[in-house]
Amino acid sequence: MKLSRPGSGSRSIVGLTLLAAAVCALTAAAHTRPREQPAAAPQVGQNAPDFSLMALNGRPVRLSDELRDGPVVLVLLRGWPGYQCPFCTRQFADFLKHAPELASHGARVVFVYPGPTDGLKEHAQAFTANRRMPPNFLVLIDPDYAFTLAYGVRWNAPEETAYPATFVLDSKGTVRFVRVSREHGDRVPAAETLEVLAAMGHAPGQRQPSMRRE
Repeated sequence: MKLSRPGSGSRSIVGLTLLAAAVCALTAAAHTRPREQPAAAPQVGQNAPDFSLMALNGRPVRLSDELRDGPVVLVLLRGWPGYQCPFCTRQFADFLKHAPELASHGARVVFVYPGPTDGLKEHAQAFTANRRMPPNFLVLIDPDYAFTLAYGVRWNAPEETAYPATFVLDSKGTVRFVRVSREHGDRVPAAETLEVLAAMGHAPGQRQPSMRRE
């Protein structure tokens, strides 16, 4: 008959109890550790994050450079969710129609076209095909949603890319107007951005944006 040493069983039980307690503590810590929060869309009064994206001709465009010429109307389209969004097409046409009025307020209009990298430039070129781009308009591509994620407007669902969003920024990069839509058809019309620009003190004819083209 084999005899155990006195107290060896109790020491084993204590050891197992301590091990179990340590595992429970590590598990609880993992669940309570704060997770990294996704970026939120910049709100009125906040500074818009700077970014650099490519124009359709391959030229890098930085937001802070565009702001040197005056206010910027920043419009995030749905881009390429597998088709050309008809609501985006309609909104784009509306802004083109009001291009002279936007220019008279000294505003540059920057459209961002997001989507998967593969073929994105070609899809954006097809979106703007047969349209004469005003000199104060830019269309930038956002491959794999770098801008969209940084601005907290990624619509992460099947056949979706980004929530349609419109920002009006003053020349210091401060957000003066923002609307992020949760519906495809809820778009900010050009006329509404003109009202914001007027309220900001940019009277028609006060300043013309530089005549740079893509």
